[in-house]
Formats: sequence, C-alpha cells, structure tokens
Amino acid sequence: MLREEIGFKSLWFHNFNTHFRNRSQFRVIAFTANQIPDIEGRKYPAKLAGKLYPRGIPIYHESKLSYLIKKYNIDAVYFSYSDVSREYIMDKASLVLSCGANFELLGPNYTMIESKKPLISICATRTGAGKGTVARKILYLLKSKGYNPVAIRHPMPYGKIQEQICQRFSSLSDLDKYNCTLEEREEYLPYIEKGFVIYSGVDYEKILREAEREGDTIVFESGNNDFSFFKSDLYIVVADPLRPEGVFSYPGQVNVRLADLIIINKMNVAKKAEAELTIKNIRSINDEVRITKAETVINVDRPELIRGKEVVLVEDSPSITHGGLSNGISTIVAKKYRARKVVDPKKFTVGVIKDLFKQYPRLNIIPTYGYTKKQITDLAKTLNNVKCDSIIFGSYSNLYDMVKLNKPVVRITYELREIEGDYIKRSLDKFLRSTR
Repeated sequence: MLREEIGFKSLWFHNFNTHFRNRSQFRVIAFTANQIPDIEGRKYPAKLAGKLYPRGIPIYHESKLSYLIKKYNIDAVYFSYSDVSREYIMDKASLVLSCGANFELLGPNYTMIESKKPLISICATRTGAGKGTVARKILYLLKSKGYNPVAIRHPMPYGKIQEQICQRFSSLSDLDKYNCTLEEREEYLPYIEKGFVIYSGVDYEKILREAEREGDTIVFESGNNDFSFFKSDLYIVVADPLRPEGVFSYPGQVNVRLADLIIINKMNVAKKAEAELTIKNIRSINDEVRITKAETVINVDRPELIRGKEVVLVEDSPSITHGGLSNGISTIVAKKYRARKVVDPKKFTVGVIKDLFKQYPRLNIIPTYGYTKKQITDLAKTLNNVKCDSIIFGSYSNLYDMVKLNKPVVRITYELREIEGDYIKRSLDKFLRSTR
C-alpha cells in the first residue's frame, strides 16, 4: 500500500535517507521546518532524495502542517525534531491526530547505520551539555593508545545541501571551502585545532564509509540530544546538571536508557542540589548505568579585557534558545574575572537578532545566530551597537573569523576533566578489549 508521509524537520535528512529513500511503498509529500531558520521554501534535492523523487521534496514551515495533511490526505506524520519536552511532542501529536493522520516516531532499529569499524557514540540529555569536550577526551585517549580515530559530527549543512553530502575537515581552510555557518565553525574548529579529522554532511551512510577508510575507530558526536545515527560499541551520554529536567526530554530520555556510561558534566559550576536531582532523575529511568562526574576546564585568552570592564556575552545559539540554557560559560567567565558590568544587549539588537530576542524574551546573552549572510551581518551590527568595552565569546570559535567588530573579543576554550575515578578510561579500555 502506498503511504503518503510528512516529516518534521530536524532529523529528516537522516530519517529520510535511512528509512524512506528508494522505498516505493512510501511517498513522502513534504518536510516541515521549525527549529532551523530560513530553510522553508527550499527543497531536499533530487540528488539526495533518490530516484523516486526526481523533482526533490519541498520544505514548508511547520505552521502549514495541518493544511498539508488535509490537502494531500496524509496517512502519517513522522516526528523528527530533537531537544524538546514530552509536552511539546504531545502537542504536535494532538494536532496531527486531530487532522486524521497517524503520528509516528522512528526508532534506532530503523535509523542506526552499522559500522565496519569499532564505533563510540557521544550523545546527551540536552543540547549544550558538553558532548564536544567528552568526544575530544575520547579521541585523546585513543590517540595515546596508538589508535587512529576519526570523528563524525552531527550538525547538518544549512547551505547548498546537494554540495555538502559528505564533508571532511582537517584544516581551517576547509571551513571556508564548505562555506560553513558560524554554528558549524563552532563545532568543527575544536577538532581541527587539536589535530583531529572530522567528517560531517548530509548522507551519513556515505560519511561513515569515508571515515572508515581513514580511521581504525570512529567517534560520533551527536547534535542536539539526538540518539546516535550509528550502532554503537560504546554509548556515552552527557547529562547537564544545570538542566536536571533534561533527563526527561526527547530524545534525551532515550539516550539515558541506551547509555553504557553517563557523564554528569559541569560539576564545577552546578549546585550540589542540581547534581543530586540530575542523578535522581537518571536513576528513575536507568538504575543500572554507570554514572561519573566531570568538570569543564575553562581557558580564557585575555582576562585583562574582562576585569573591571563592561562586557557583552555571546553563546552557542541552540543551547540558549530552544535548548533553554539560561547561562553559559561566558556568564561564568564574566563573574570569575570580575567584569564591572554585563550589558543587557536587547536595546542594541537589529534585524533577525532583534526578532530572536522577541521569540526568546528571557535572553540576556546574544546567540551565535549565523546561518545566513544576513544573520551574520545582523549579528555583527548588534555587537558593534552594544556600548561596552569587550565581547566575551563563550562558544569556542573566534568571531573575527567571520565578521568585522569594533571592540575586542575574549575567546574561551574548554576541555573535560573527570573528577571521580577514571570510569571514562576504564569504559574505553573495556570497549577496546571487546573490539579486538
């Protein structure tokens, strides 16, 4: 029976590629978008959509979902967002069901790709939990043991999708080669600076096969709090004690249930009660998994630009917008180095940045909203408008790589340090023994 489908945007690249592409029993009518800006009105290109979709697949804004279900008499809607609450999912399910369609989720058996090489997945309970620091820690350990690991990172390209099917990053010039957005640069730069090769793109079957040619072990860092795209020999999950409720998010709770090891990160900035509640929440779901604690070691390149100065803060956009993180590393650094004042940037915002503050009125930190040239331009104008002495950039990359600014930037980098036992190393040693 031909089933007509609609997919929500966030994971539909991967979910479509693994479950729907080239399967004639399905006919995917459209994708709807919400979390990623300015993607509606475009198409998933025929080059990626496969032989059944010679014209590609249109992308609509999610607000047209009920209209599309009724117009095309849709059989099923597949939810492919991540980093959302259970209530959010049920709101969408209620909308879809009220329009007459089924509301469905794709599980690991339908979306995880099997690797020919040993593979470790680093996932999380919420976006911004600190997966990158854990992934780099694992890569360091593997390298020290004589292995040649290759990283794969989740964030999917926001530019010309058909030109970004499989990307390989090993030098700073590769960031320009692939016209990476500000968010993508934030994710890839730490790997490049540390001398690791990292793959990303759109088609994760192709990406995995290319990574397997180059490395003897694969380390996958998931985006948001998605569960892994790959079948894993070791499944590590990072929990953020600043958001204990994230343990119950979707698909964060899936990750907690799948985990071989859970790392509670940011212990040096979390309150004791927050860490205890995070553990309690984890144990209510998975009472057998090993839990270890770690802290984020923060490095600041020019602290003299903070002490006694008026500063404005900048943080990773997904973490402080839909990720719900109220304060980031820039806040911690401003307090530690005794900034005279943290300037509220609201009245200085312009264009899309101003619109973003209306969408998230609780914000007092500027998000790294840089998916398009206009957004990057508006971000630069906003930062240049702010009346302050310096900018504290809490998202690892360097703003000077992309924009011209009229004030200095304090760059923050950070790594992971386990503070309780050596369970990361022991889990890795067990993984290596089992894959020989």
